[in-house]
Amino acid sequence: MARKVLKLASWTGMALAASGIYLYSNKYLDPNDFGAIRVGRAVATTAAISYDYLTSLRSVPYGSEEYLQLRSKVREQWDPLWLGGCLANRILVHLRSARRLCELCCANRGTFIKVGQHLGALDYLLPEEYTSTLKVLHSQAPQSSMQEVRQVIREDLGKEIHDLFVSFDDTPLGAASLAQVHKAVLHDGRTVAVKVQHPKVQAQSSKDLLLMEVLVLAVKQLFPEFEFMWLVEEAKKNLPLELDFLNEGRNAEKVAQMLQHFEFLKVPRIYWELSTKRVLLMEFVDGGQVNDRDYMEKNKIDVNEISRHLGKMYSEMIFVNGFVHCDPHPGNVLVRKHPDTGRAEIILLDHGLYQVLTDEFRLDYCHLWQSLIWTDMKKVKTYSQRLGAGDLYPLFACMLTARSWDSVNKGISQAPVTASEDSEIRNNAANYLPQISQLLNHVPRQMLLIFKTNDLLRGIEAALGTRASASSFLSMSRCCVRALARHERKNTRSFLRRTRISCGEAFNLGQISLHELILHVKGSRLACWIIALLGWLFPALH
Repeated sequence: MARKVLKLASWTGMALAASGIYLYSNKYLDPNDFGAIRVGRAVATTAAISYDYLTSLRSVPYGSEEYLQLRSKVREQWDPLWLGGCLANRILVHLRSARRLCELCCANRGTFIKVGQHLGALDYLLPEEYTSTLKVLHSQAPQSSMQEVRQVIREDLGKEIHDLFVSFDDTPLGAASLAQVHKAVLHDGRTVAVKVQHPKVQAQSSKDLLLMEVLVLAVKQLFPEFEFMWLVEEAKKNLPLELDFLNEGRNAEKVAQMLQHFEFLKVPRIYWELSTKRVLLMEFVDGGQVNDRDYMEKNKIDVNEISRHLGKMYSEMIFVNGFVHCDPHPGNVLVRKHPDTGRAEIILLDHGLYQVLTDEFRLDYCHLWQSLIWTDMKKVKTYSQRLGAGDLYPLFACMLTARSWDSVNKGISQAPVTASEDSEIRNNAANYLPQISQLLNHVPRQMLLIFKTNDLLRGIEAALGTRASASSFLSMSRCCVRALARHERKNTRSFLRRTRISCGEAFNLGQISLHELILHVKGSRLACWIIALLGWLFPALH
């Protein structure tokens, strides 16, 4: 124990030293924002969490049957005397640690909140205590003062706010970890959304990532079975892209062009003449959050239609185009009735984080989902292993589908997920945390954001009550068929071969449409009336 604590102390000392060097070399950095206080807070939190784990969870394995029973007792009784016991302390270590981590993210802001939000989105990969606690970070992002907003606009656009806008709302429409959005009106009368980056986040981000890397390495010395370098590596790769709002604007235009055939999708237009790396001007589009059922009911928007549209949109991005919007939390996906047509629309916001899939990865992923949907277990193993799962392919399939291994074997499209199965999956995230972290370290980097995107979309479906519906699997299957056929046609010069591929594609799509029709008829009122009528006319059939 003493040796481990000494290791942690040496690593954290290195973190302080390295951070101090960066601080000294950057004359623009405010010591109050990064320095002894900021680094010390992160080091102290990491040390407290590590010590808690080392001393509290020796005899009750997390996720074991004993653990689940005791956790249930804690939640139901919440007896302060009972909670004072050593055993209860072991049971609650994960919740305590999650709260400490959440407090650290809120205090250090910026990059810390961004990484915390990423962890909070992994509902089916991390223990529930962490994901449920860290979800609040989506609504607790810091706000920059109007003085700071004016400073960024002045520095980047060279003018004062009153020179650029007729009106500019002081209260932001929303604040996120890296920026906040204000509603404004230009002198030509256009209503716009102005996204302004928090002024200190750019300078702090590289230092924050260095600090996180050192602390994760320190924790690995204490707990070798937990591998979280994948999280730091992803942040190091993606954060510079998210901090470049010109890159976000280009992504928005690319996805709008790519999915222009979807009439239900609205991507706000970018106004380039007043956009920079830290300021982004967009068309203002209003709507309710995609998980707000009350808003949809009030505005007569069909929840099932929105869920189908969302499935089609993301299936097209992932399987056909390989260009994926990877931050679909409810604040970034709005819904509305189009003011002219009255049709339901999905408004896609925040285009800073996209994953570009290689053709090899995308096609293997297509094959894997086809195998999962049609319950071809031999191919499930083959394509899971091609995607880096190795012998952990059953766990990989469960992580990908958020279904139990039993359901995967029976067919994920055969029955929707139940509450008990959902609970089982979440509890198993605790049992298999070392294996999950091992998998996340070995799968292609492209897979990490796909996992996050999948879990965010499942959260939306769960809120809408449309989780794992048959229609979503059919949309995915259609896109897989189209993507694989397009790839085969692209790689053959034979007219006969191309014709055969097109005929096979049409046949497979026809099968899917027929299956969809059968499901629709089975679920329709007309079918129920016909069955009831036949039962009344021919009682002997019962």
